[in-house]
Amino acid sequence: MANSMTTTRRHLLLGAAATGLVGISGPAAAEPMLTDDGLYKEPWFLESFLDLSEDLEEAHKAGKRFAIMWELKGCPYCKETHFVNFARPDINGYIKTNFEVLQLNIIGSRKVTDFDGAELSEKEMAAKYRVRFTPTFQFFAERAAPLKALEPQKREVARAPGYLRPDDFLAMFRFVREKAYQNKNFRDYLKAQPS
Repeated sequence: MANSMTTTRRHLLLGAAATGLVGISGPAAAEPMLTDDGLYKEPWFLESFLDLSEDLEEAHKAGKRFAIMWELKGCPYCKETHFVNFARPDINGYIKTNFEVLQLNIIGSRKVTDFDGAELSEKEMAAKYRVRFTPTFQFFAERAAPLKALEPQKREVARAPGYLRPDDFLAMFRFVREKAYQNKNFRDYLKAQPS
């Protein structure tokens, strides 16, 4: 009985996926799939009930950081992120090992529960966080509880607005994972990287 008391909605979703009740590609799928909403999706992207606090806390428990990737149907740079950046094994492996990535649609209508408990459509959430470009990656602090009281933009520890070339893209994820944002901005971090 104790085990059932600690089961989260995510565990139920993952259990359904394992039994084939939810359409999640297994780890063998190397290529992103085109979804019904016209976005490419990596098979390892986070399957979520769209509760950001829950997603961030689950990532933390797994020893990972939480990020949101904002996309738009037909966005050429979103497609390039999938077919160029995520296609590199070093990038793909690093992100899968160290991050949970939630994909959201900048004009989407799915309901998302923000860190402050507000339930908004994806489109409203993008406006709240002033996400204007795709792809945009938002990176958040390690724990959800302190974020509730902060202004939306102050909840992020880093943001990548727009396409980044593969090496810079990987550096952004390392910047967050290494918590380099505590001491410097991303531009300074990049300058300090070996060529």
